[in-house]
Amino acid sequence: MPHELSELTVNTVVKRPSDAAEQLTGDVCVVGAGIAGLSAAVASARLGRSVVLVDALPVLGGQCVNSLIGLFCGVYGNGPDYRQLTHGIFDSMFDDLGKTGDVHFNRGHTMTVSYDEVVLGRWIENLVSELNIKVVLGASVHDVELSDGVIAATTFATRYGDVRVAASGFVDATGDAALTWEAGLPCRVPERTVWGSQQIRLEGLDERFAPAAGELVERVHAKAAQYGLVRRDGLAFFYPGRNTAVMNMTHVEAPLGAVRAASAQLAGRQQADRVVDFLRAEFPRAFGDARVRLYGFPGRRQTRWIAAEHQLALDEVRSGHLFEDAVARTAWPIELHDRIEGYVWEAFGPEHTHYVPLRSLIPKDAHNLVAAGRCVDGDAAALSSVRVMGPCAAMGEGAAHALDLAGTGSVQEINTAQLRERIVENIES
Repeated sequence: MPHELSELTVNTVVKRPSDAAEQLTGDVCVVGAGIAGLSAAVASARLGRSVVLVDALPVLGGQCVNSLIGLFCGVYGNGPDYRQLTHGIFDSMFDDLGKTGDVHFNRGHTMTVSYDEVVLGRWIENLVSELNIKVVLGASVHDVELSDGVIAATTFATRYGDVRVAASGFVDATGDAALTWEAGLPCRVPERTVWGSQQIRLEGLDERFAPAAGELVERVHAKAAQYGLVRRDGLAFFYPGRNTAVMNMTHVEAPLGAVRAASAQLAGRQQADRVVDFLRAEFPRAFGDARVRLYGFPGRRQTRWIAAEHQLALDEVRSGHLFEDAVARTAWPIELHDRIEGYVWEAFGPEHTHYVPLRSLIPKDAHNLVAAGRCVDGDAAALSSVRVMGPCAAMGEGAAHALDLAGTGSVQEINTAQLRERIVENIES
């Protein structure tokens, strides 16, 4: 017999003009839930701080999960020693994903780490839940209450209405410096586009016949015009034993306007489809049966970043200058994607390490706002070498400790020796 329907009352309502924003409070508000923001939120929570983590996407993980990057870069130093340069969140992550075979370490001029982005996404969600971090998703910065360099609260627009978050400290891990920009603080933009990428994960491959990196680039360069390829080089990141790969073979515009950004996303996917056609035709043994499993969200490299108390300079990267207030380090090459057909690649020697100072994370005249990730301050070339996920995670951890040390004071006045003691694993061997 059919079940009898329960009585359900339906009400008719209208939004009142006086409806207030949903209110949240915390010690720290982290805006951006990619690797930098996640690291900042986790470190703050482990310091005993109440944390609100906000992201414009409807899911956690930022680019490292949702743009299908598929590769952690800049965590390790160059060969032959391959020193681990960033610890913190990566230690438990690599340990947990290693137990299930969902990370793989690749040795070349440096060591990169391949990972399963689906497994990583769930790992992130579970970690955030375990630490009781409050989460607001699908939320864009709408208004910032700033006075004398101190942010009292930020209001975010969501599909469910506005959410106002009041906190003692804020971390701008948006990638595009959205929090700093909406606060009316100075930001920097490059004079020409730094190209992003439309990543895709392919399945149904035969990795036994995977082309060498040099062979792939040579074929792309020779036949790009024939297939309508925009970028004249590219990389295939095979995950060993799974016959899948993440393809990084496009250059996509990364505008900051809503309409142009949507148009760029569609154009990027069209580029990716042409890449698949090229791979199937030119490398049939490896890619003949290739299918697109996922199109990532648009990957963005360098768009808009903060104007900080110190702008990291190219000569400081090349010389490996060690700052008194260093919070992150890496050995990743200069990797500037300012040419549509290719990019600048300047690698460093075996012993090289370069650093990011706290002063490059603090917007000019700000006291309770610290940036982390790819929107910290550097000239275009310097930033291209520190915007990868290893140092970005270290910056997030450094931002959390800087705000903790500042308390109700200014992050510009903290004791850098105390900061160094706290994050020593990320700045000293």
